[in-house]
Amino acid sequence: MRIIEYKNLKSSFFENTKKSEMPIVNEIIKSVRKYGDWAVKEYTKKFDKVILRQIRVKADEIQEAFQKVEPGLLKILDRARLNIERFSRVQLRQLKDFAEEITPGVIAEQRVIPINRIGIYVPGGRYSLVSTVLMCGVPAIVAGVREVVLCSPPTYHNTIHPTILATARLIGVKEIYKIGGAQAIAAMAYGTETIRPVDKIFGPGNAYVTFAKKMVFGDVGIDFIAGPSEIMIIADGSAEPEIIAADLLSQAEHDIDAIPVLVTTSHLLTKKVDAEIKKLLTVLKTGEIAKKALNKNGLIILVKNIEQAIEIANKKAPEHLEIQLKNADRYVDRLENYGSLFVGKYSAEVLGDYCAGINHTLPTNSSARYTGGLHIKDFLKLQTVLKVTKKGLINLGTIAEELSKIEGLSGHTRAIKIREAN
Repeated sequence: MRIIEYKNLKSSFFENTKKSEMPIVNEIIKSVRKYGDWAVKEYTKKFDKVILRQIRVKADEIQEAFQKVEPGLLKILDRARLNIERFSRVQLRQLKDFAEEITPGVIAEQRVIPINRIGIYVPGGRYSLVSTVLMCGVPAIVAGVREVVLCSPPTYHNTIHPTILATARLIGVKEIYKIGGAQAIAAMAYGTETIRPVDKIFGPGNAYVTFAKKMVFGDVGIDFIAGPSEIMIIADGSAEPEIIAADLLSQAEHDIDAIPVLVTTSHLLTKKVDAEIKKLLTVLKTGEIAKKALNKNGLIILVKNIEQAIEIANKKAPEHLEIQLKNADRYVDRLENYGSLFVGKYSAEVLGDYCAGINHTLPTNSSARYTGGLHIKDFLKLQTVLKVTKKGLINLGTIAEELSKIEGLSGHTRAIKIREAN
């Protein structure tokens, strides 16, 4: 990892990563919209090297996959599910229907209503990302979403990995399709002969999936435009280098574009962390990927004091922020911009990834400046209702009339006056 001093930190470190255009994604979306299932199958054959006879996963396939998974693993998955469900239910309790009399005769209401139909994209690739199924599926079900659709590429022996199917069954998702990539996003957004369109799409993916989500946004809702995984660790001389190194590598192993950063006041810690990373890279199965990420984006920033470290974190707004500091709790309120915050040496970011209850779908690319991670509210619509009596109209009518005159909207003025005369 490169080591630099705070004074030499370039402004480019804080800049958003710009996403390039991808004409192929536009082509895929247009084709799926026009040709439906045929286009989905053709792109699956082209990119995944799989010939699909049937897009949807049958119920007996899901059951068979469930039976293949070891009972011990199912128990582990269920424990994670319960923790995510518990946290989601607490979030849900904060969002309530209410009615408030704003002024005599004027009742304003809030209604909390689940989205009707959502889609979850679960990447395929080298490993089965069961955590995506849990993090997107569990809050959707807690929120009361009626229809949950899941798409994942058929990259495991021409089908979806059995652990993904088993996890989907565990949480109650039954509508599953063997589709990956931009074609899956297009199919969920616009529908095909087999798939009915969804109202909102959730889940991570590669650059093509991410760009496809960006392209369909507006026609459907999406969770985030997510970039590469990020971790920033603020540490002082009291931190344990073995823990710091392990946590940096836990993010670096995601992919070669991951961004692992250590901000520290201790020269000695930088040397110890660097040595520990080199040692771990020789034993990690994902060492080659992690090494590339570290060489490309890994950074150790030396600061004079914790105030400088806090300034960097608040400006960078990282996806994952850890504070490995003596008396770490005293700094929590001064940290403002992050996807999730992990306080103290036992609060491993990996626990947030999998099973601590908080959601691991988090803002990247500095977007934590204006938003937080996936929340139960992302599966809900907070709608407003207005009920006005004649007395209420008299109380508010003049205000509305005068404001409409200021804006030059005479039709607005008439809409009030006609009621006043009625």
